Amino acid sequence: MNELKPRKRNRILFYSVGLVVVIAFCFGLVYAYNIYNSIYKPNVDTKGKEYVYITIPTGSIYSEVISNLFSKGYIIDTTSFKIAASRLGYPHSVKPGRYKLTQHMSNKQLVGILRSGLQIPVKVTFTGFRVPEQLAGKVSTQIEADSVSIVAALKSAKVAERYGFTRETFIAMFIPNTYEFYWNTSIDAFLDRMKKEYDIFWNEERTYQSAEIGLTKMKVSILASIVEEETIMSNERPRVAGVYMNRIEKGMPLQADPTVKFAVGDFALRRILTKHLQTDSPYNTYKNRGLPPGPINAPSISSIEAVLNFEQHRYLYFCAKSDFSGYHAFAKTLTEHNRNAREYQAALNKQRIFK
Repeated sequence: MNELKPRKRNRILFYSVGLVVVIAFCFGLVYAYNIYNSIYKPNVDTKGKEYVYITIPTGSIYSEVISNLFSKGYIIDTTSFKIAASRLGYPHSVKPGRYKLTQHMSNKQLVGILRSGLQIPVKVTFTGFRVPEQLAGKVSTQIEADSVSIVAALKSAKVAERYGFTRETFIAMFIPNTYEFYWNTSIDAFLDRMKKEYDIFWNEERTYQSAEIGLTKMKVSILASIVEEETIMSNERPRVAGVYMNRIEKGMPLQADPTVKFAVGDFALRRILTKHLQTDSPYNTYKNRGLPPGPINAPSISSIEAVLNFEQHRYLYFCAKSDFSGYHAFAKTLTEHNRNAREYQAALNKQRIFK
């Protein structure tokens, strides 16, 4: 009897230990399952869209990212996301930028792109701007840098000098086009990129062309900015450029109406009156011979190419056609030009356009 008691106790102990092991194993399975779910289970809701974007401003901390994600309702299970973020080391690896979230993305996938900074670039397009405020307005809506800071940089003579320009010529560095940037691009990084693109644009071939026609790269840009304002018809720009090149060669004043509008500060003017021609400004090419001190806008590639490849002819004058087609009537003599101008002025009067 005494020998049976130890055996019984041993069996009880054995079964007890086994039970504890089984229970621990089950708890381990449950814990592992929960961990697996917290990492791999789909946990992103893009609210019926295929994808959405979130932006994480420079200097953001983990709690701000969490607040951003949760406030928009993009995370289904907040607890599992926090567990996954913690286990994957994200709280101390926050990177600013613009990130793409897709429907049913897992916590592991989401944390992975946020932690590694895998941003989706934004396409920044800017065309048709004349002053720093317009460029800043276009750019600041597409990258993190704010409009006020961009304007300050664009108007700074010190910043312009850093890139080899003056305050008056700085706008020429920004070749209108579409570029890819990361959303959190800084102002300095933006300017550096634009200088790089400017240098790429002004390659050996274009630089040679400018020398061949007797103009510096900057003078090409200045003249192209005038051509840009003179006609919206790209196929007419080489002919307009040819008129100005003829006037430059003969030492005649350019007498370009767009420069007067720039000097006055009103590009909406339909008629240039005598009082406008009296405006005292280095940009007024009726009062000053030669090109103005800087571009009156950021000329398009089309206009720059029009100057580099200007049409060879003997025209010295041109005037908008009276049919308002957008095209111009060109003339070799002042007498012919005055006749064209009278026709256009009569058309303006008929339309009751007096300013």
